Amino acid sequence: MLKLGYRLDLYRAAEMRVPIEAIRRCEELGYHSVWTAEAYGADALSPLAHIGALTSRIKLGTAIAQLAARPPATLAMQAMTVDALSGGGRVIIGIGVSGPQIVEGWYGQPWGRPNARLRDYIEITRKVLDREGPVSHSGPEMSLPYRGPGALGQGKALKSILHPAARIPIWLASLGPRNTELGAELCDGWLPMGLGPEGTGPFAEALERGRARRAEHLRDAPLEVFGGCSVQITDDVRGALDAMKPLSAMYVGGMGSETHHYHREAMARRGFPEEAARIGELWRAGRKQEAVAAVPDEYLEQTALLGSPRRIRDRWPAVLAPGITGLIVSAEQIEAVELIAELAGTRDQPAPGAAVAR
Repeated sequence: MLKLGYRLDLYRAAEMRVPIEAIRRCEELGYHSVWTAEAYGADALSPLAHIGALTSRIKLGTAIAQLAARPPATLAMQAMTVDALSGGGRVIIGIGVSGPQIVEGWYGQPWGRPNARLRDYIEITRKVLDREGPVSHSGPEMSLPYRGPGALGQGKALKSILHPAARIPIWLASLGPRNTELGAELCDGWLPMGLGPEGTGPFAEALERGRARRAEHLRDAPLEVFGGCSVQITDDVRGALDAMKPLSAMYVGGMGSETHHYHREAMARRGFPEEAARIGELWRAGRKQEAVAAVPDEYLEQTALLGSPRRIRDRWPAVLAPGITGLIVSAEQIEAVELIAELAGTRDQPAPGAAVAR
């Protein structure tokens, strides 16, 4: 059965307002998880502690926690803490690199070699979470204990004082083949950013290479793959599409640089290379309204269900990209949340139970 997640856009909000009633309804409807994010405002972990205290079963995921925001040991500490407070077996760590504008502009860190840094970051986080021994790691981008410039040489390999309440899975968000391959090798799940109608097909080789080297503790475990979809019940499809275009234009045109722009690449990969290039050109030239107008309706509707309940029912198969095991839904209306639960068949199923703390 397709698993459903519920996406929160708190990271884009000027004020912190968590839609607890909608989240509780998702839990009642059998949704698998609720997902937070971060950019350069609200962080991804703190809201999960709040949500965990006001719910009992729904899993708590980050999509994504930015790699540059905190050292891997800190992410593991926060995840173990939130998981323990929420009963155990509920937290999922979704990790991503973000982009050079945020990494260098917000966190003051070098972009460096993100693929190598991701490997080090995931491996260290896993070691901290598994608590099998004092954590040491020697990698090209990160090492524990630290022995680099400024070190006293007194660092000691340490093991978490807090025992994890349950095993915490690590998922990876990626757009390109190298990081996708890395996720299939080291992670429990994959958060592909921008799957088109072909689903995971274009990533088949990268996924297969990663699976061929899959970590021993994951060898018999399937790789979860969660896509995304926006849902709005409305009598004005045209208006709904137009309302989505400014944000899409900002991501495709403005969330990156001329040389490093993953959202533009994702749009091109989904079948709109000329439109992606044009939006980028217009945005960089300061012609933002033209960039907004250049976002194709067809591109938006690949990952959006808009219109009457009947139209949404008819278009439901179109958003189920081949290869996904779950769908993270962005919806403000309770009616939309309920409709998707009905279409996915989760409505009469219990939400996943929390693991027993050990």
